[in-house]
Amino acid sequence: MQQHQPADSWAFRFARFVKRVGTLKASFLFVFIALTFTLVGSYVLRMQVTGEVQLVDFVTAIILTLLSAPWVLFFFSELVKQLELSRTNLTEVVSQLERLREEDILLNRELQNNIHQLNHEAEQRKEAQKELEELYTDLEAEIKERTEKEQQAQRLSTLLRSIIDASPDLIYYRNEQGKFAGCNRIAEQVTGKSEAELLGLTPHHVFAEDVAGDIVASDQEVLESNVEMTDERWLNFAGGRKHLFEIRKVPFYDNQGNRLGLLAFGRDITKRKEAEMALEKASRDKTAFIATISHELRTPLNGIVGLSRMLRDTPLQPEQAGWVNTIYTSAVTLGIIFNDIIDLDKLGRDRLELKKESVDLRLFYKELNSVIGLITNEKSLQYETRFADDLPAFIEADSTRLRQVLWNILYNAVKFTQRGKVRFEIDKLNNEAGMPVLEFKVSDTGIGIPNDELKKIFAMYYQVKDSNFSSATGTGIGLAICQKMVHMMGGDIRVESTIGQGSQFTIQIPLIVMNTPIEKAKLLVTDLKILLVEDIELNVVVAKAVLEKMGHRVSVAMTGNEAIDMARKEQFDLILLDIQLPDMTGFDVASVLHEEELVTQTPIVALTANVIKTRQEYLDNGMDDVIAKPIKVSRMTEVMNELFAPVVQQEEQPVQDNNAESVQDESVLDITNLTMLVDTIGAQMLLTSVEMFQQKMPEYLNVLESNLTAEQQKQVCEEAHKIKGAASSIGLCHVRKLANLIQQEDHPAWWENVHDWLEELKQALEQDLPKLIDWLNIQLAGEQA
Repeated sequence: MQQHQPADSWAFRFARFVKRVGTLKASFLFVFIALTFTLVGSYVLRMQVTGEVQLVDFVTAIILTLLSAPWVLFFFSELVKQLELSRTNLTEVVSQLERLREEDILLNRELQNNIHQLNHEAEQRKEAQKELEELYTDLEAEIKERTEKEQQAQRLSTLLRSIIDASPDLIYYRNEQGKFAGCNRIAEQVTGKSEAELLGLTPHHVFAEDVAGDIVASDQEVLESNVEMTDERWLNFAGGRKHLFEIRKVPFYDNQGNRLGLLAFGRDITKRKEAEMALEKASRDKTAFIATISHELRTPLNGIVGLSRMLRDTPLQPEQAGWVNTIYTSAVTLGIIFNDIIDLDKLGRDRLELKKESVDLRLFYKELNSVIGLITNEKSLQYETRFADDLPAFIEADSTRLRQVLWNILYNAVKFTQRGKVRFEIDKLNNEAGMPVLEFKVSDTGIGIPNDELKKIFAMYYQVKDSNFSSATGTGIGLAICQKMVHMMGGDIRVESTIGQGSQFTIQIPLIVMNTPIEKAKLLVTDLKILLVEDIELNVVVAKAVLEKMGHRVSVAMTGNEAIDMARKEQFDLILLDIQLPDMTGFDVASVLHEEELVTQTPIVALTANVIKTRQEYLDNGMDDVIAKPIKVSRMTEVMNELFAPVVQQEEQPVQDNNAESVQDESVLDITNLTMLVDTIGAQMLLTSVEMFQQKMPEYLNVLESNLTAEQQKQVCEEAHKIKGAASSIGLCHVRKLANLIQQEDHPAWWENVHDWLEELKQALEQDLPKLIDWLNIQLAGEQA
């Protein structure tokens, strides 16, 4: 703006002046100035040219000025207007240019700022790009490092998983909600589920309810107290085997200290438990060895006592009398010592079996009386005896073991009686099941036994405490021995007692009369449609074969529910119902069948190995009859004839001799039943059943032993019942009796004796099976011949 000011400032100033004073005034002023200038110019020129001034010169100048001035004035006025207009326009243009310039300056500044900003941003982007490249480089390095670490972690994880799975310990962990989050191979075997199947499950989905409840309770205690805990727990493997685990549970945290759940380690200590039990058994066996010697020496020792007592009453020289008295006193003292020695059942220790032989019953009776009579005379007690008139002359029995039992009972009667009498009776009668038995009764007027201790006196090592009878001491094992031997003979022993009045022991054993013929009844009915309800596969095979050989059609149900469903679908002529089934009892099944009126025309016959219940108890529970296991053709024939054959026809048939029905070979093999089975289904079929028994028995024994180690009495008895039923089906008499002992969970000394029974059972299986197979091979050879 200032660079144009010197060149045009006068023109703009003149224009502004004209505009300020006005055109008219400026015109008069301009004319006046022009006239003055003309006059002065004329005067000067005239003076210069002529040296004198004339009026005409002034007039001419004035006229010329007046003539030219308006035009000049007009010209200048227009010029001024144009100049003013130009100035105004120029001013506006300049103003616009100024504004444009200012805007340009602002734009320029903004542009410069933007350029500066862009340059700055470009620099920043360069720096960012550089940092990004560095970051990419670092990221690649980190990714590579992480990849290597992940690979290493994966290798370590695989190695750790291999170590965990290879560990013999049970390992699992659960989250805060109590759900499984992982486990190892042993845990999979225990639960029967893979790790993938376990994820998200709780213990209630995996274990039995009682076990699951205990596990959840202990887990909750660990999480609430936030401290580790160790306990022992029995867990089931597949197949029913039980293992004892020492489980250590600890809270589980992440790297930030947040608790994730619970981690458990379980060490299988079953072997240790078994070793402890074996150690305890070894200690008992040591005692048993001494007890066996004591037991074997007691009878001859009592003979020495009795004979020395008799010899003392004969005329003797003083020196001889002293010797006899010394013998008598020493023998009595030694007898007392033997009574204090730990005396266990010889049958359970040296594996002796009953040796059946023909026994002259009256002679046997007199021998016992001769010894007991001497002892009672020594104590000034009355000794009364009674031998029933209808007793057979000869019976089949193990005279040594029977004498051992009766001697123990009689000796105890004398021992615990201070005054009064001891009475010994032998009689013949039928038991509650209607079977003939030989009954021995020993009663006394001694101190008696409290009612609350009657069930305990047969327990090993148990002694009745009586502070008023100091001589009633001993090992507390004599009656336990008696009970074992009586049970082995297939009999029963009972006691009744009143404090201060005395006790009475009753022993019943099956009466097996020598040379008694067996007359078999004939089957009067065939082609029955029979439903056999039995859960033991071997029993099913044998019973089904027997029934089909008898000419009947057989359908099989292995559970109570299955039997009910089959009875709903079709009508049967006869239902043979096992009492002990896996899902319910036979009584429950019978109740449902009667309630739904499914058996209005169908008899139900109970199959049972329980020899305790009476026949009436089965009838009261909805049964029409009962057959004891193992199933015998003679008994089955009798029942079927009674249920289906006309009365007249039954009367025409020979009646089976009661003695013959009760005759059972009480040795290793049930020869009577085996012979019947061979005649019915053939030796080859029976041999096949024995082979099946051999295959099943290790599994049964493993489950039984694991449950026994876990102290699960009910499960032990259930497995023993299976073994008993299976052994009965193939005629293993001795095995059946031992399994029957194990299954009696209400036995007062069950825990004290069950381990011994199990050892006897295993030994019997090892010894008896080869005998059975040999016997069957002989029968098979006879059939083929």
